[in-house]
Amino acid sequence: MRKVYLDHASGTPIHPQVREEMLPYLKEIFGNPSSLHQFGQESASAIEKARQRVAGLIGAEPEEIIFTGNGSEANNFALKGIALAHQKRGKHLIVSSIEHFSVLHSAKTLEKWGFKVTYLPVDQYGLVDPLKVARAMTEETILVSIMHANNEIGTIEPIEEISRVVRKRKVYFHTDAIATTGIIPLDVGELGVDCLSLSADQFYGPKGVGALFLRKGTRIMPYLEGGIQEDGRRAGTENVPGIVGLGKAAELAKKEMEKRRRHLFFLRKKLINELPRRIEHLRINGHPKLRLPNNVHVCIEFIEGESMLMLLDSQGIATSSGSACTSRALKVSHVLTAIGVPAAVAQGSLLFSLGTDNSEEDIDYLLETLPSVVQRLREMSPLYKK
Repeated sequence: MRKVYLDHASGTPIHPQVREEMLPYLKEIFGNPSSLHQFGQESASAIEKARQRVAGLIGAEPEEIIFTGNGSEANNFALKGIALAHQKRGKHLIVSSIEHFSVLHSAKTLEKWGFKVTYLPVDQYGLVDPLKVARAMTEETILVSIMHANNEIGTIEPIEEISRVVRKRKVYFHTDAIATTGIIPLDVGELGVDCLSLSADQFYGPKGVGALFLRKGTRIMPYLEGGIQEDGRRAGTENVPGIVGLGKAAELAKKEMEKRRRHLFFLRKKLINELPRRIEHLRINGHPKLRLPNNVHVCIEFIEGESMLMLLDSQGIATSSGSACTSRALKVSHVLTAIGVPAAVAQGSLLFSLGTDNSEEDIDYLLETLPSVVQRLREMSPLYKK
C-alpha cells in the first residue's frame, strides 16, 4: 500500500543533515553546557552556534534568541512573562480569536490573575483588521499578540500593518510564528515585533525544542526559575542535541527556502484546483491568496472529518482535521467558528499540510482516493440527499 504523509503541520520528519549533526551530541559530546571544563564548553559552543543560526533565519541578533522546550512554551513565556514584567504599567492584553490554544489558554490564565483580555474577531478568511487592533487599545494595554499565520486555515496575517499601529502606542507586540518560521521568509525587523515564537518540528528539525525571539531591551519575567541558563531567563539544563538540530534546521531552511516554496506552491495549486472539481459541496477555508504554501484546509459537507481521517488512514494517507493539539478533543474548531463556518459543516473538516517530501504522485493518489471515501460516507449519511 502506498503511504502518503500530509500532516506536516503536526510535525515534519527530521532532515537527514539535521539528524547527522545531532548524533555526536547523543553519543560522545555529552557535557553539561554550564560546566567550566572542556566537556561542558564543547556543548556550550554548540548551543551558541545554533543560536547564531536561528538568529540568522529570522534576522535577529544571537543574544535575542531564548531556547525553549517547544513552541507552546515559547507562547506561554511571551504572554505571561511580558504581562507580569509590565503589569505596573497596565493590565490589558489583546489577542485574536483564532490564536493557538497555547496563546488563548495563557490569556485565560492571565484573566484569572487580574488582567483584562480583548479577543479580536476576524473576517471570513481569518484576517485581523489593524484598525480593530487600534480601536481595542487603551492606556492600560501592554501587549498585543497576533499570530503570523493560522496553523489550521493557513491565512497569513498583516503583521507589518498591525505592528505600525501597535508601535504608535508603544505597546509590546508578540507574534506566534510557529506556522511560518522556516517555511516563508520573515524578518523580525521588517515585521516590527518585539517577540516571536518558533518551533523546530515545523521545518524538519527535532521535536521538543523551540525558541523565543525577544528584542534586546524587552523586559520579561523568567518562565522557569532555578538556574542561570539562557541568561537567567529560562532555567534548566539545555537540550543540547535538540538545540543543535534546531540550529541546523534553521540553516537549511534559510538555504533551501525558495526551492521548497516553489515545490509546495505547485502541489498546493494542484490540490486546490482539483478538489472542488472532484467533490461536490466542498469548501476551501482561509484566504485565497494570503495563505501558507503548504496549507489546504477544506470542509466537506454531510460527513464527519473523523470518519474521513480513519478511512484515508486505511488507504495509507495520513492527514488531520485541524490543530494536532486539539485533534483528540472532537470539538468544532474555534478557528472555523470564528470565520463563520456553521457547526454542521465544520465537523467535516480536513487539513492537508504539505511537505518537501511529498510528490505530485502523492497528490494524485489523494485525489483518486478521497472522492470514493466521501461517496462511501455520504451514502451512509442521513443528511445527504443527491
